[in-house]
Amino acid sequence: MKKDEDKKEELKAEEKSAETEEETEEELKELLKDEEEKKGEKPEEEKAETAEAEEAEKEEEAEAPSKREKAEEEEEIVEERTYTVPLSKAWIMPPSKRAPRAMRILKSFIIKHMKLEKRTEAEEGEEEEPKRLVVSNEVNERIWSRSIEKPPRKLRVRAAKDKEGNVTVYLAEGE
Repeated sequence: MKKDEDKKEELKAEEKSAETEEETEEELKELLKDEEEKKGEKPEEEKAETAEAEEAEKEEEAEAPSKREKAEEEEEIVEERTYTVPLSKAWIMPPSKRAPRAMRILKSFIIKHMKLEKRTEAEEGEEEEPKRLVVSNEVNERIWSRSIEKPPRKLRVRAAKDKEGNVTVYLAEGE
């Protein structure tokens, strides 16, 4: 009799453990869903819907021209000139102020020779965008290449004016 009772007790214990395992699995699934919602992750059903929306956005972007193409269209060069800019007057300054002086000399030279209007206080108040001078990174690095104390004595540059009147200064081809 004891054996039968022991077997019955064991069966009951196994049934209870199986039931509790199923319950714990269900509880774990619910907890995972709650954690995903808290983190901002969407359940799988909603993920599929958002994936479709993202695909539609990508198709729209593919139809629109890229930023590079727009930039190339805007940069139609109207006038382009090559200059040798004398920077020897920068050497009159104290050594710690020569490269900044060379940059100012370069800008004033290009403004003068490319016929850009200098900005005044009256023009700044206008809504119309003023013409501007852009010095490329290559030119800036060439002037500063031997540090602040020893800028080059002269520099060959290529100045390009676009249809809006903005001037961009690049290094000349051979340099």
